[in-house]
Order: sequence, then structure tokens, then C-alpha cells
Amino acid sequence: MSYVSEQLEKLAAKNSNQPEFLQTATEVLTSLEPVFDANPEYEKNAIIERITEPERQVIFRVPWVDDNGKVQVNRGFRVQFSSALGPYKGGLRFDPSVNISIVKFLGFEQIFKNSLTGLPIGGGKGGADFNPNGKSDMEIMRFCQSFMTELYRHIGPNTDVPAGDLGVGGREIGYMMGQYKRIRDCYDGTLTGKGTANGGLAGRAEATGYGIVFYAREMLKHFGESLEGKKVVISGFGNVAWGTAKKLEQLGAKAITISGPDGYILDEEGVTGEKIDYLLELRNSGKNICAPYAEKYPNAKFFAGEKPWGVKADLYIPCATQNEIHVADAEKMVANGCKFLCEGANMPTTNEAIEYLQSNGVVVGPSKAANAGGVACSCIEMSQNAEHAIFTEEEVYAKLETIMVNIFKQSVAACEKYNLGDNLIAGANIAGFERVAQAMLIQGIC
Repeated sequence: MSYVSEQLEKLAAKNSNQPEFLQTATEVLTSLEPVFDANPEYEKNAIIERITEPERQVIFRVPWVDDNGKVQVNRGFRVQFSSALGPYKGGLRFDPSVNISIVKFLGFEQIFKNSLTGLPIGGGKGGADFNPNGKSDMEIMRFCQSFMTELYRHIGPNTDVPAGDLGVGGREIGYMMGQYKRIRDCYDGTLTGKGTANGGLAGRAEATGYGIVFYAREMLKHFGESLEGKKVVISGFGNVAWGTAKKLEQLGAKAITISGPDGYILDEEGVTGEKIDYLLELRNSGKNICAPYAEKYPNAKFFAGEKPWGVKADLYIPCATQNEIHVADAEKMVANGCKFLCEGANMPTTNEAIEYLQSNGVVVGPSKAANAGGVACSCIEMSQNAEHAIFTEEEVYAKLETIMVNIFKQSVAACEKYNLGDNLIAGANIAGFERVAQAMLIQGIC
């Protein structure tokens, strides 16, 4: 039995109730087989055993009072996975689905995503099983303050720097920052994704979506194609989908779908111009539905309870949540002549669907590479705060584009080094892993 197979068995036995974490660990580690074959010192130094076990896991209760005066209690999490490359860095997710498996899967992915940026940041993730939809501003503020009352003792500018994720935007970050500042009596930039009035980075809101499109552009260019004129199916209608649609339009392509828990919208005219801005109104409504888009723009069609993966397009970019593309969805894409899928959300495609797509010649750009623009700009925000400086949007976008182009180049170089063909998933895993592994060897057994 190989080193990877042996460790995956042990990991499954130890974490049997954590399917999302086991899914991402399996996807990453199986692609690293040639690396371990070529570098026996990694097995000797138990790199897998150490990198798959978080350095620290914190679970805590979050009591708060709703607008009716009733006490509510949620569960909060912070998993600090790896500090080999720098302080833990990764977002906070507020959603009813959040549990330890979700947080560990996101944190494990974050290790390699952050490594790919080339910046000095480790991997971590956190959140709570709190649903912000339908809550008043005061309820969200009270929840965020209670959440930070525990979290503050585990974070800091050189220890752990959280940001936003699903359910956590500028409003939530602002409330948490205010509570952190009140408790610690300092203004040190520990949270990123702040509004520009709070020391946040210009252009940060668009960063994840913009980065995805920069990566997709490089991917298509590598295979002799251009984004110009392409029709793109995207899912979600939140911040990531918004930034993605915006940059697609700027580069001459157009998104023709968005989606939500209630179904999907097909707009053959394109989600462009003012329609992109309307996505922000939909998200800020707190209703978490996309159907009103078809009411506002009658030429668009709403398909209740369905996903957009059966719509014919040149490129597919899932921007919603994990495991939204299954084998049945992949079969529809292949039947429609799909050539490219670029993952915008974290782990949006099941391992079985990825295998089906790749076996049918579809090039898959992995999320840990394609959506790294958000955390890259969070690190730039950390630099801005540390320097007490202000970077312009133009400076931020230039840095972001350079980082995304380099991430694609690293992935391709790893594919060439290990004779992996067009397997960009394996290439990204290897490129991200090797930097972390080397740092771990240098730092000794810790």
C-alpha cells in the first residue's frame, strides 16, 4: 500500500463523520502520489500526517438576543490549519450548513490556495451555523459582537487574520471589527474585507470574481482560445458571481445565467450592465432568492428548483457553494459540448463529476487556484494596514492580475514537471503543496 493510500485510510477512520473534509483530502492527496514517490523525505517526516491535522481547532457557543428579546445560541468555529508560511488566513462563513467538516474542508483547501498566491500566509477557516438571511441589522450586530467576544482571543495581525466568506460581507466584518477594537483597545488590521472607511482595500469586493476571470482567461489562452465573445454559465448571485459577471463583461464575454436556492435565471441577452448591479440588490434583500430578476427583466426566464448546468455555453463557472455539480450535471455539460469548467466556489464539483469531466476531455480549473484572488487581495489589505498606506484600485487590480497569471503558470509548470498532461487540478495541488512542504521541513518537527 502506498504512503498516500495508507494515510487516507487512517484519515477516514479518524474523521468518519466529516465527509466534506475527507472529500477534499482525497482529491488533494491522491494527486500528490508522484510527489511523494520523488521525495521520500516527505514520508520520513510524516508530512501527510502533520498537514492533515489542524494545528488548532476552536469550537465555542455564541449566545445572542433577537429582536423579540429571546435568547438564541449558535455554534462558532475557528480551525487554524497551517502556519508554515505565515499567520493563519481564511474567511468566516455564516450559514446553517456550517459544521466542523465544512470548516475543515475549507481550511485544508485554504492551505494550498494561500500557498499558490506566493504570499506569506498560512491556512485557516471559521464561521458559525448562524443564518443571516431575514435577520435585522441589530440582530446581526448582536450576533457578530457575541461571536467576536470569544474569537478575539485566538486571532491577531501576526497570528490569525480572518476575512469574509458566505454570509459574511462588509457589514458583518465591520461589526466584528468594532467589537475586536473595543475589547483589544487597538486598531491593528486583524480582520480583512473591511470597508474602505475602516482601512479596507479598494477593489476587494470584486477581487474573487475578477481573479476567477483572469484565471479563466489564462486557461483558455493556454488552449488557443479567447474569452472574447464567449457565453458563460455561472451559478450563485452573491459577491463572487457579481464580480465574475462584471469582469466577464469587461473582457468581452457575458454571463447568461445566475442561480439561487430557489432555481436559476437564464438571460440570453446577458447578465450585463445594470443587471450586474441588480445582483447586489438581490443579495442585500436578505431573501436569498433569484426569481425577482425575471420579474425585473421580463426577457429572462426563471427555472424553479433547477440548476443551470444543462444550459449550453462555452464556459461554466460555478460560484455558489460546495458540491453543486454532480455526475448527472457533468453529463449534461459534456452532452452540450463543454470544453472548460473554471471553479469559482470552493469545491463546487464532486470528485466523481471531476473524474467524468476529465475523462471526457473537459479542462477543469480548480477552485484553490481560480478563486485565490480574494485571499490574495486580503493579504494585500494586510500590507496596506501594516504600512498605514492606501493602495488605489488600479494598483490592486494590477497586483491581482499578476498573482492570478503566476498561479496558472505554476500549475502548468507542475503538470509538465510530473507529466500530468492537462490536469490543472493536480498541477495546482502539487504547486501549492511543495511550497508548504518545504517550509515544514525547514522548520523541523512542529
